[in-house]
This record gives sequence, structure tokens and C-alpha cells, in this order.
Amino acid sequence: MSIKRILNRSAPADPPAARATATEPFATAADCGLLLLRLSFGLFMAGHGAQKVFGLFGGDGLTATARGFEALGYRPGKLFAVIGGLSELLGGLGLALGLLTPLAAAALIGVMINAMATVTGAHGAWDADGGVEYNVCIAVAALAVAAIGPGRLSVDRFFPWGRGGWGEAAVALGLGGLGAAITLAL
Repeated sequence: MSIKRILNRSAPADPPAARATATEPFATAADCGLLLLRLSFGLFMAGHGAQKVFGLFGGDGLTATARGFEALGYRPGKLFAVIGGLSELLGGLGLALGLLTPLAAAALIGVMINAMATVTGAHGAWDADGGVEYNVCIAVAALAVAAIGPGRLSVDRFFPWGRGGWGEAAVALGLGGLGAAITLAL
């Protein structure tokens, strides 16, 4: 067979291993693993945001969070506390549900970049020293879910961005980075 003929042959849309069969389970181990990752990171981040905005789960609430944001140089503190808290809350819920996953990931990535730039970056790598370890792990987990896709056990499975990919990862990282850059520049 000539090279030209090989290059012009059309490949099937999906490789045989990727095609659904009657015996294939609805959810694979990968889908369940992604669900566990999304739920653990997403719900903890949503809870962290609820601490800031509503004072739930032992949090200080909006007024105290606003004072903390002001001390970090974010003015007006209340506005930035609301933005940060809602980014964590809504981004976390979106990640947990697998809903608008690239945007949810972008929200979490943006907040973590801000946290690294203003709080943890000066303390090195390890969380025990107040460093970036925790923030990097959350940002990377969010980016990984955007790149891989949220799996079949998600709301996004019905939408084109629910399969993940380079584009979805680029949207998450690009919007998260842009949001962080704008916030840090203000």
C-alpha cells in the first residue's frame, strides 16, 4: 500500500476500544475516580468559600474576611472578599458537579494564583512553613480535571466541553491566569 493511500484513508471516528458496547458499564473506574477527585476538591473549596462569604463551617464571615483582604492590599476589601469567596464557592460546586468544568477550574486556579502571589509565595514550597504546596495542588487538580474532562458522572457529559482536552485546559488556565492578573493589578 502506498504512503499516499495510507494518508488519504479515513480513520474511524473512535478507535475500537473507545466505542461503547452493550457490555460496557455506565461508569468506568476512571469515571468514579474523577468523581471522587471532583467531589473532594470541589466540596472542600465550596466549603472554604462558604466560610469566607457566609461564616459557615467555622469561618469568620464576610466582615472579617474583608478586613483580611484589606490587610493584604485588596481594596475595597469587602468587594474582593466577595469575589474570592464566591469564586471558591461557585468554582468548587461547579467542579464537584462537573458543571461548566473549564470555568469552575478557572475560578479555582485564579484564586490559588492570587493566594500564592499575596500570601504563600513568600514562604517557600511547603504548607508546614506557610508555603505554596496546598495552593499548587488545588490549582493543578482543577487544571487536570479541565484537561481530562469531568467524566461520565457529571452534568457536563452532555456538552462538548465535557470531554476535556487541550482547549478546555487552555480556557481554564488562561481565564484563571487572566482573572488573577487583573485582580493583582487593581
